[in-house]
Amino acid sequence: MLLFLMGQVSGYAQPFRSDSLLRVLKGELTRESLYERQKANRIARLQLTLLHTDSTRFNARFNLYSAIFEEYHSYKFDSAFVYVQQLTALCERFQQKDSLARSTILLGTILLNSGLYKEAFDVIEKMDTAGLANRLRSDYLVLRARLYGGIGEYDNDAFFTERYYRKADEDYNSADRLTPPSDFEHTIDLAFIPDSVKQKHLTPDFYYHLITNRPMPAHNLAMVAARLSFAFSGEDRLCFIILAAINDIRSCTKETLAVFLLGQELFKMNRTNDAFLFMQEADRNAVFYGTRNRALQIESMLPLISAKLVDEKQHQKDKLLIWFLVSLIVGGILFFLLVIYRRQMLRIKDSEGMIREKNAELQRVNARLWESSKIKEELIGLFFKTCSSYIDMLQTATRETQHYIKLGKYNEVLRLLKNMEIDREKGNLYKMLDSSFLTMFPGFIAAFNALLPEEDRVWPKPGETLNPTVRIFALMRLGVTGNEAIAKILDYSVSTIYTYKARIKSRALVPAIDFERKIMEIEFIGI
Repeated sequence: MLLFLMGQVSGYAQPFRSDSLLRVLKGELTRESLYERQKANRIARLQLTLLHTDSTRFNARFNLYSAIFEEYHSYKFDSAFVYVQQLTALCERFQQKDSLARSTILLGTILLNSGLYKEAFDVIEKMDTAGLANRLRSDYLVLRARLYGGIGEYDNDAFFTERYYRKADEDYNSADRLTPPSDFEHTIDLAFIPDSVKQKHLTPDFYYHLITNRPMPAHNLAMVAARLSFAFSGEDRLCFIILAAINDIRSCTKETLAVFLLGQELFKMNRTNDAFLFMQEADRNAVFYGTRNRALQIESMLPLISAKLVDEKQHQKDKLLIWFLVSLIVGGILFFLLVIYRRQMLRIKDSEGMIREKNAELQRVNARLWESSKIKEELIGLFFKTCSSYIDMLQTATRETQHYIKLGKYNEVLRLLKNMEIDREKGNLYKMLDSSFLTMFPGFIAAFNALLPEEDRVWPKPGETLNPTVRIFALMRLGVTGNEAIAKILDYSVSTIYTYKARIKSRALVPAIDFERKIMEIEFIGI
């Protein structure tokens, strides 16, 4: 899992690198208790070994005290203070000057980390630096420089802070002269030179790969990453701070600067939720370790972050309330429009239904008009044909009659009038009418009889087209509905027509009131 997480940390790709690292850091926070148990196990083993080590063996006990101190150094101030005092007492008892100087520097370091600046200055001022090796004297100057820088940061004053920073720079320069930095340290220092003279390859990406690919303990990696974060800004600075915080958790470093800087940086970027999360982690670490100066800084920052977080949450609530109200108004409007729309649709459907009914009725009317016009055409044609025939016959009879009268042949006139045979012509007229009718209504006889019981059906005799009964209803189908008109056409009396109609209706399978309507519904076949 550690190798997997380290692989994630090494995956450095702009612009998603800080978000990826932040996810790794949050994952490491959930594993913090595991790292603490591992540290407790290491400390217990060292303490057990120390318990069984002869008190006269200086080197063995010095190394064990140093190892236990290193475990507590950045983990818990009280325990580290106890073991560094025992380490100092051991060096004094065996009169080991260099080891005593190293122990005193370690004591000053943890006092500095805990914010006990005066006590730290008291410790280093009592040190006898004469005759110290360059390495120890350099460590002494670095410690004093850190003290000056820490006091300057704590004072945060325009006058005094500048003086302390200046003294810190002098001690750092003196330490560099005593022990020139290694190639690695020199490369790290190059990150702080101005961009105008910095080599192009010294990019944040270069330094990220440099420190993550270099084998070093997690605590050392955290310190280097934290230092590099001050050389860059924005997203690059954030990445180095997160990297430092990740390795602080892995090394169980509770005197942690990185997570505090991370909270500050995220607060500046308006990422308030994450800023509050990591500032709380920094506060827990400061309380656990006993870092007084860091606790004061955190206490000054947490209310600001909390207030901003409350404001943001309130702003989100206000936005949610506004969104809810707007949605409610929009929903009300949409509902109102939907009701109107539904009403309009119902009206449109009703109108469409009425239109369809009117169209259907119009089609029926058009069909009846077309049928009526076709029937009229046929009847008019029949009328003109019959009239023309009778006019020709009258003209012939008139000429012959006038001729015979002029000659005085009155007997021939009488013979001519007798030969005209009006009944035969009337029969021919009916046959012509019947033939034309059956051409327009070929299924009339069958449809007519379908309205009557089997025993009362009226069928034409052989040689007949229509019989008198059927002919009456045929004229009705042609639109001749008056009894007087039918009687004149068929040369019957009105009472005879009425009797025929009444007899048929009384025997019909349908009510008498519907019989004539059924007759009118018999299908017309256009010609």
